[in-house]
Amino acid sequence: MSFTLLAKVLRVTKHRPFRFGVQASTAPSGKAWVDLARRTEDLGYAVLTMPDHFTDQLAPVPAMTVAAQVTKSLRVCALVFDNDYKHPVVLAKELATMDVLSDGRIDIGIGAGWMRTDYDQAGMQYDTPGVRIDRFVEGLKVIRGCMAEGAFSFTGTHYKITEYNGLPKPLQRPCPPILIGAGGKRMLGIAAREADIVGINPSLAPGAVGPEVIADMSSQAVADKIAIVREKAGARFGDIELNIRTFLVNVTDDGRAAREKLAKGMGVDAALIHDSPFALIGPPNELIETLIARREKFGLSYVIVGGDDVEAFAPVVAALAGK
Repeated sequence: MSFTLLAKVLRVTKHRPFRFGVQASTAPSGKAWVDLARRTEDLGYAVLTMPDHFTDQLAPVPAMTVAAQVTKSLRVCALVFDNDYKHPVVLAKELATMDVLSDGRIDIGIGAGWMRTDYDQAGMQYDTPGVRIDRFVEGLKVIRGCMAEGAFSFTGTHYKITEYNGLPKPLQRPCPPILIGAGGKRMLGIAAREADIVGINPSLAPGAVGPEVIADMSSQAVADKIAIVREKAGARFGDIELNIRTFLVNVTDDGRAAREKLAKGMGVDAALIHDSPFALIGPPNELIETLIARREKFGLSYVIVGGDDVEAFAPVVAALAGK
């Protein structure tokens, strides 16, 4: 696509502007983590996100705080905090504090939890999805209550809060933007009603990624998930930013060969990889066209790539960020 045509396409679009994030989990030293945060910002990415697991990664709260402190405009977000790992009053206080210390650059990414090995290794009870989701919904209400003006009380099945005034209050009022990642129908509905940013996910099994998860990354599966969000959100759908974490990224001159090789290794048709919104494989000019087309088709405007892709993906960010 020529830059003239690209400019024309971007001028007439009615969709949200593109913004891009980097998902990183660790670094060999404090200096390396600081360098990554600064490089992410310098290359035009808008957000640095982190997972929340008990595996070999930095703890998200201190790492996100450092990343915000050494940058000027970069937002930070967990992708996503597991509601079960911290009492929501504790998490709300940490998030509000980070928002104050970062001059209002926190997004709240939160979910119901899914990775069974975290629970097993920590000796935490791994409840059924229904129970974990119920607890997550209550936890989100508690976080919002903590950040609202004045004291609040809440009585639910899982949490009871009595006349608690969460301080400090975040700078972003009434609370920082909330991102909920969702893959199943119930979570998509909750995200549609509650989130400012809806992360479209494959439906994750409790453990490893298997054939069912790969199949749930297809173009049709993504379209079906967004249709649920649109239906459940109703009139507020236009206020929702649609996000996707692209797991399969390879900036390469020979995209076709790379997709075919990956598809063979995964045991799927190369067409699934080519069409999947979770994949970005090819040269920068092709990826630019792909992202514009996907925004037109799905409304996906907030795209996150992995920490290893920061430099290679930068030309795409330079061409599309904010447009």
